[in-house]
Amino acid sequence: MILTVHGAARNVTGSKHVLQAGGRRVLLDCGLFQGRRAESERRNRNLPFDPRSIDAVLLSHAHVDHCGSLPTLVKNGFRGRIFCTGATADLADILLRDSAYVQRQDLEYLNRRRRKRGDLPLEPVYTEDDVDSTVGLLTPVAYGERVDVLPGVEAVFRDAGHILGSATIQIDAREGSTSRTIVFTGDLGRSDMPILRDPTPVHSADVLVTESTYGARTHGPIDEIRDELSGFLRRTIRRRGKVIIPSFAVGRTQRIVYELHVLMSEGRVPEVPIFVDSPLAVRATEVFRKHAECYDEDMRSFVAEGNDPLGFSRATYIEDVRESKKLNDMPGPAVIISASGMCEAGRVLHHLKNHIGKRRNAVLIVGYQAEHTLGRRIAAGEKRIKIFGKVHSMRARVAVFGEFSAHADRDELLAFALGIKRQPRRTVVVHGSEEQALSLANLLTERGLPGVVVPLDGESIPID
Repeated sequence: MILTVHGAARNVTGSKHVLQAGGRRVLLDCGLFQGRRAESERRNRNLPFDPRSIDAVLLSHAHVDHCGSLPTLVKNGFRGRIFCTGATADLADILLRDSAYVQRQDLEYLNRRRRKRGDLPLEPVYTEDDVDSTVGLLTPVAYGERVDVLPGVEAVFRDAGHILGSATIQIDAREGSTSRTIVFTGDLGRSDMPILRDPTPVHSADVLVTESTYGARTHGPIDEIRDELSGFLRRTIRRRGKVIIPSFAVGRTQRIVYELHVLMSEGRVPEVPIFVDSPLAVRATEVFRKHAECYDEDMRSFVAEGNDPLGFSRATYIEDVRESKKLNDMPGPAVIISASGMCEAGRVLHHLKNHIGKRRNAVLIVGYQAEHTLGRRIAAGEKRIKIFGKVHSMRARVAVFGEFSAHADRDELLAFALGIKRQPRRTVVVHGSEEQALSLANLLTERGLPGVVVPLDGESIPID
């Protein structure tokens, strides 16, 4: 048996891992690469393996850096089944359609400029038709259900607590007389957080494939973060400014809306208009309402008491592009939450372009920003920001609240790995920057786990 890492190797994007066992090839996640435009274009158009050689896909969750290249896989010949939870299937449906739509919209804008320069127009990586073909292959499974993936390959999905429907995946594979259990964390969530259940522990593994997004840092207590956030918001509101929040439409947006609901209900932040400017976030919020079985007990009780924390009266959800444009001319104070979370595409680019030049406004970064993304440059404090090919001066205040990330921190990742009773003989550390991944790998080794590796992109690891 062999595991080959084709993405998210010493970085946090483009997760793709091929497990070869018993003459079969199973792909664990198939995510878009997000980073520099030229590199992203190249990597997303050209998968590093023959899609026709893949027999099945196991999808951990619906974020595009884990599912966003599925239409490319299908477009180029994959015809197997894509196993995931029901909530992931519903979210992936809308996320992939949105990805195709955003590609088309962004290329229309860029191609107008290319034509003026005499350059040939660009084509999207995939279209809505490719998404239709992909959605037809999604195969929903329940948490805890043992699934026959292929002859000699079974899988069990368990709650990862990262986003709605996210799962750690246990793969039991046979090759001749050899059987091995591989546990793939996908993206592991945090404990004691609002809305979703805590990650479900795993009891045994021969091989652990673990993410490491925050492998070298810890998150602060939520009450302290709420105090800091309320102070930041109050300062901007006093200046009658707007707070622009780039946010992933799935998971992060719903969490931020919930936190604003708490702060305003408690009187810690003045009541101001809140706009969720993302058609995708509107549809994702409806999926959240549909899948209440994924909520933790506190959230279920909160809703049962008549609260509507995902769509309360203070928030206006915007789908129409004309209404989106009106936000730029609307006076503050206000909060505008818009995708994408790393500022690489979508409506948030237009809001940033129109607001970062004014000192009364603010930009709030609420999640991990991959290297070479616009979000990373903003979070790093760069004062000259290029948006749609033009340079803009950053005069708005910028604050980074990584604690709102849905990723487990260093201590939570360690607890998950070391809590496996029959501990793995090999641990593969992926989905983290080189610094974060190496730090987690060193800690796991120090705590006694054998065979810990941090692979390079394209590296194959024997499972013996």
